[in-house]
Amino acid sequence: MKTLTAAEAVQAVKSNNRVFIQGAAMTPTLLIEALCDRYKELENIELLQIHTEGEARYTRAPYNETFRVNSLFVGGNVRRSVNTESADYTPIFLSEIHLLFRRNILPIDVALVQVSPPDKHGFCSLGTSVDVTIPAIENAKTVIALVNPLVPRTHGDGIIHNSKINAAVHCNNPIFTHAMPELNKTDRAIGQHVANLIEDGATLQMGIGTIPNAVLANLENHKGLGIHTEMFSDGILPLVEKGVITGEHKAVKTNKIVTCFAMGSQKLYDFIDDNPLVHFKEAAYTNDTAIIRRNPKVTAINSAIEIDLTGQICADTIGPRQYSGVGGQMDFIRGAALSEGGKPIIAMHSMTKNGVSKIVPFLKEGAGVTTTRAHVHYVATEFGVANLFGKNLMQRAKALIDIAHPDHREALEFQAWERFSKKINQSI
Repeated sequence: MKTLTAAEAVQAVKSNNRVFIQGAAMTPTLLIEALCDRYKELENIELLQIHTEGEARYTRAPYNETFRVNSLFVGGNVRRSVNTESADYTPIFLSEIHLLFRRNILPIDVALVQVSPPDKHGFCSLGTSVDVTIPAIENAKTVIALVNPLVPRTHGDGIIHNSKINAAVHCNNPIFTHAMPELNKTDRAIGQHVANLIEDGATLQMGIGTIPNAVLANLENHKGLGIHTEMFSDGILPLVEKGVITGEHKAVKTNKIVTCFAMGSQKLYDFIDDNPLVHFKEAAYTNDTAIIRRNPKVTAINSAIEIDLTGQICADTIGPRQYSGVGGQMDFIRGAALSEGGKPIIAMHSMTKNGVSKIVPFLKEGAGVTTTRAHVHYVATEFGVANLFGKNLMQRAKALIDIAHPDHREALEFQAWERFSKKINQSI
């Protein structure tokens, strides 16, 4: 691989190119900044990414006249831009993004990534963000890599030989960290309810944030838990240290923690570094429903922005406004439902910080249905758990109202009557 400065390396990007950017903790900021510096020389550059960290200068004027984001999952740094005419969002399951690259639906001209220095055999690690990076670099015409000794060397499939890197830019900058959020009373109540659903020997999928951490904090008396997830954070560390997470009952990669990316503190990255316990795979593997379902008692814990009284889940929009993305929720909800003894769980606060109920008679106009009502089983709030599986529409409404915030139950009961009972009475 040829060693260049960042400014020299990004000269490989030409007008009308499509550029892939590796995401999460591995976001190659130095390369992004160097590319943004060229905004006057270039035109019509499409930036293809999932969740990235950093300020995303390319979304602001005047840079957004040159660079147009096409986001496959929307993070906070591009959210405002995606909801304007200067950027786009492509709805897609995380498990299927690789097909866009491998089937040449979205051909990639240049891939910007961050890797560890090569080992004695010439192999670099993609660190904590393997996800869709493997198929991106496999299909990119040019690969530009930040080579950073602070990138954890991870076990699994996230490796690239230095001969595949066209230009290397050396740096020594810490990768992005994510602090553990503080848990409040509501988070802890939800965590306890969800933890009560988790059985010994279960295989867990969870995300990042207060609710997953609250659940994990309540699992210290469990035994033989496993991890097969699209991502994890610091919340698993105490359970690994105490021997709660062992993976001994998993059918797929027994005794291993399987993920496609991780985001958290430096302590988390130190745990991951050169640790054969943790296997990083691409999202096409971690999020493959056929693979997920092979594990026993898969317990998938996901969240929602709102849920209607029939069980429809909106998890990626606020009305017509794109907030995040489809991601892997459906991959794991379905995988858990098909697993022997599995439990797909939607866990959420009963209402927003502004006191608006998240259990609603109808989803907001323009909202996307992330997970259909036929896929939803367990729904947990701080007021308990509703199991919707096998329930008809009126039974679902009653079960959801029972776990709504008390301030909203009377209104929801009237709206449920308007929607269901009144309709039936009028038809007789």
